[in-house]
Amino acid sequence: MPFLTRGNGFGASLGKRLPGKALKALSPPPPPETELLVGANNRNRKERGKMGMKRNKELPLPADLKAEYPLSRAVQEMKARRDREIEGVFTGRLDKFVVIVGPCSADREDAVLEYVYRLAKVHEKVREKLVLIPRVYTNKPRTTGEGYKGMLHQPSPDKAPDLLGGIIAIRRMHIRVMEETGLTAADEMLYPENRSYLDDVLSYEAVGARSVENQQHRLTASGMDIPVGMKNPTSGDLSVMLNSIQAAQLSHTFLYRGCDVTTEGNPLAHAILRGGVDKYGTCVPNYHYEDLARLWELYEKRGLANPAAIVDANHSNSNKKYNEQLRIVSEVLHSRGHNPALKKLIKGVMVESYLEEGSQPVGGGVYGQSITDPCLGWADTQRLLYTIAERV
Repeated sequence: MPFLTRGNGFGASLGKRLPGKALKALSPPPPPETELLVGANNRNRKERGKMGMKRNKELPLPADLKAEYPLSRAVQEMKARRDREIEGVFTGRLDKFVVIVGPCSADREDAVLEYVYRLAKVHEKVREKLVLIPRVYTNKPRTTGEGYKGMLHQPSPDKAPDLLGGIIAIRRMHIRVMEETGLTAADEMLYPENRSYLDDVLSYEAVGARSVENQQHRLTASGMDIPVGMKNPTSGDLSVMLNSIQAAQLSHTFLYRGCDVTTEGNPLAHAILRGGVDKYGTCVPNYHYEDLARLWELYEKRGLANPAAIVDANHSNSNKKYNEQLRIVSEVLHSRGHNPALKKLIKGVMVESYLEEGSQPVGGGVYGQSITDPCLGWADTQRLLYTIAERV
């Protein structure tokens, strides 16, 4: 199996269909559809040590899904141009400001596409100063494991999970965003082995606060050829985030999708400040001037490549009070303008926004309103983007 190298990503060397004999040798026969893999406490267990898990269906290889839903040459070339531009911001080659903006969760294709259509029109007017990256987040971490887990799990939020349908739906939606708007998107890497289905369509990925300490996330990020943002954990501990960045910038050899792989390291791994929560459950923001200055000092001590940070204006920075994002972005821009080191460090902001402000429960019936965390509405978002462009 070829090694993984930057420039071709995981999908280029993994997920290919093997010859029949090799595939048979590598893949044990699947258990019957109804067979339960049971734990030690179950009297009917088939084998000691197996987990309580049922195999529902086998999913297609990433290469097969990509062949069924391919990118045109024109879209591939457009993405390459976008990737170079975004990389230029994170390396300091371009003096532009990144705004990663969009719904908390991409719950329905039509509303997401309408949102990105509008965003693309704004991008044409601000592109000399800003690089707008739509948030098209298709899988969502849940603190307690309950609730809507994103389009990957539920292509229809009010229906039962369908992972095959979800994988197809999210790839198709990302491709439509690219083809119809000329923008490439960001998504969260919640499940590292699933990114091989999307590694040719994304221009930015984030590792969330609950995943940033996970070894597989860090190692997988080291094989990516696009910027990957490492969020501080929910505790707010910046050293954990910086450890993750350092790990992602190094080369590693590890297991990935059943293969022994080696990565070259990702020099575009960077910080995302999203605030934290103390032991009493109180939100502790980390977007203030002192927080940004402290991060700069920590970066200098580490000697990491391409020091960079994105400030997430929602989550624990806003205590999920979505309208506070307007004020928080304004403060970040002020801090950045006050200190040349911070202007160099703070490459952009992340904002949660949708067509309609606020949020609703699943099945609430409001087109373009979040069914997870509350978001800014489009009118405020548009004003915010033009204001950012004037101030950077």
